[in-house]
Amino acid sequence: MTKGIVITGTDTGIGKTVFSAGLAGLLDGFYWKPVQSGLDEETDSEAVARLSGLPAGRVLPEVYRLKRPLSPHRSAEIDGVAIEAAKLSLPDLPGPLIIEGAGGVMVPLNRQTRFIDIFREWQLPVILCARTALGTINHTLLSIEALRARAIPLIGIAFIGEEVADTQRTIVEFGGVPQLGRLPYLDPLNSKTLREAMVSGFDLSPIARGQ
Repeated sequence: MTKGIVITGTDTGIGKTVFSAGLAGLLDGFYWKPVQSGLDEETDSEAVARLSGLPAGRVLPEVYRLKRPLSPHRSAEIDGVAIEAAKLSLPDLPGPLIIEGAGGVMVPLNRQTRFIDIFREWQLPVILCARTALGTINHTLLSIEALRARAIPLIGIAFIGEEVADTQRTIVEFGGVPQLGRLPYLDPLNSKTLREAMVSGFDLSPIARGQ
């Protein structure tokens, strides 16, 4: 059975790809984004290849590459593609696999299936990425409840953004989940600065146990 961790978020564009790149690099593992929506700019897989420091071949190809930066279900419909959940089976790999979802936990893949349904089938532990900005308490606590309602194992929260101590504490206390660490916005953002921020900002011991 593949050992792996699913990286999901409370929303789109919060930085979970950067976090995924940093984690995949630290674990010397593999990265997989099974569904990519939007091909006009750098894709998430391309960003991870650039930032993670992983050797060539450790970033796996996507199963679905959809042209428009929309929810996968709608982007697929416009492209004339039917996303089949059965094609998103876990690959058999010799090391830890970091899997990145698209957007938040409830994002639909088609008119019947959401990403959270696939997470439940995989039964891999999840790290939930959350902004530290205003609005994150509501979005994060709702995401935690959705994961728990489906008995999906949750390792903890990875905060992304500037330090907002009370917001982070409130989420941890109400959600009953550990804070794994916080990834600040990095300028410049490259493989070196990302690795340094991951090493200094995160406790990897619960992540290692979660695999």
